[in-house]
Amino acid sequence: MKPFFSIIIPLYNKEKHIKNSLDSVLDQSCSNFEVIVINDGSTDNSLDIVDTIIDERIKVYSIKNSGVSTARNYGIKKAQADYVAFLDADDFWEHNFLEHINRLIRNYPKEHIFATALKIKTNKNSYFASYKNLDLSPNQVQILNYFKFSIDHSILHCSSSVLSKKAIEKVGEFNENLNTGEDTEYWIRVGLKYQVVFLNTPLATHLVVDDGLTKSNRKKFTSINFSNYDNNSNQSDYFKYYINKNKFSSAIKYKLVGDTFNFQKLKNEIDIKKLNFKQKLLLNSPLFITKLIINSYNLISFKKNYF
Repeated sequence: MKPFFSIIIPLYNKEKHIKNSLDSVLDQSCSNFEVIVINDGSTDNSLDIVDTIIDERIKVYSIKNSGVSTARNYGIKKAQADYVAFLDADDFWEHNFLEHINRLIRNYPKEHIFATALKIKTNKNSYFASYKNLDLSPNQVQILNYFKFSIDHSILHCSSSVLSKKAIEKVGEFNENLNTGEDTEYWIRVGLKYQVVFLNTPLATHLVVDDGLTKSNRKKFTSINFSNYDNNSNQSDYFKYYINKNKFSSAIKYKLVGDTFNFQKLKNEIDIKKLNFKQKLLLNSPLFITKLIINSYNLISFKKNYF
């Protein structure tokens, strides 16, 4: 029987977390799914741990280490279902995540992008993602413009979102040339084509760990090519604000890795009037001051509010 969901899990050196992530999937109240684990050249015991979990719905593929985007794209090609869910190998779901997504799909048959609110867990605490402009009661559902409601924290996250296969075919693959920001770039393309059916209930948890996807490649950074969106002049002010904020974020990252040329290039493209005082300070201060300011903030709080 054809599965209703295909769940794609890129796996690279997550021996401490992969069992918990897989257990959260296999414990779902909605059981009509396949799990596609893409072993992206792991060098620890991640693959051995996966092999100890016996379930006919789990399919494992191993590829040469090529990065999370390549792994996700490989999984998409293998997916049999009409709806694709992504789950990072250190994140996990509440037991009724797919059940609620299934209900959204049936209640909004003309839509293609579905998501729930996200919980973020660190080694010190847990908190709910903050969504700017969102005025929804807990458990309330609404069709949202991606850019309007993603200024603070993206309403789409790879571990809390499900896309129709038709939407993926229209939007295209994840950009394999990016070493960071690949999710943001993909959500921009999604947001330009589709609205998001959003359930304001945190049914997915993003675990922030030292070896997580967002921590990789600190010494090198390649920004999204924002010139791809220069022709979208008819887009809303929310889109322009969102792009401007991400230009700021990328400029700061170039600054931190010492890429003066690309930092200055992006800085010149930023609409300074759309930045707050702290963002202007980070952008215009000498590098050692910028690092001092960043280090004075809790890393998670900084990422949530500025990146």
